[in-house]
Amino acid sequence: MKKSKTIKFKEIKVFLKKLPKKLAKKAFFTFLGLFLLSLIFSSLVFYNYSVVPKKKILESTKTELKFKSETYQEVLQTWQNREEQFEQTDVKQYPDLFVR
Repeated sequence: MKKSKTIKFKEIKVFLKKLPKKLAKKAFFTFLGLFLLSLIFSSLVFYNYSVVPKKKILESTKTELKFKSETYQEVLQTWQNREEQFEQTDVKQYPDLFVR
């Protein structure tokens, strides 16, 4: 039977305490490693938010657009109705609420 590996928290705690000192001794290589990690992360973010959406836009523009004249006529009718209602507000006289 295999023994399951157990996490030894004391060893991890000792390692984490020594880690800043080890990193400080090799500051230049630490800087290079962190710089490389930041370049990789930023390139992934750039790729996901800039390159991939452009490809999707190019693929979606291949579809044909169809003009629906019925819908256009309905919108025109709605605009005309609103315009008529707006013009009728000039003719209507409202009572003055502040005069008794």
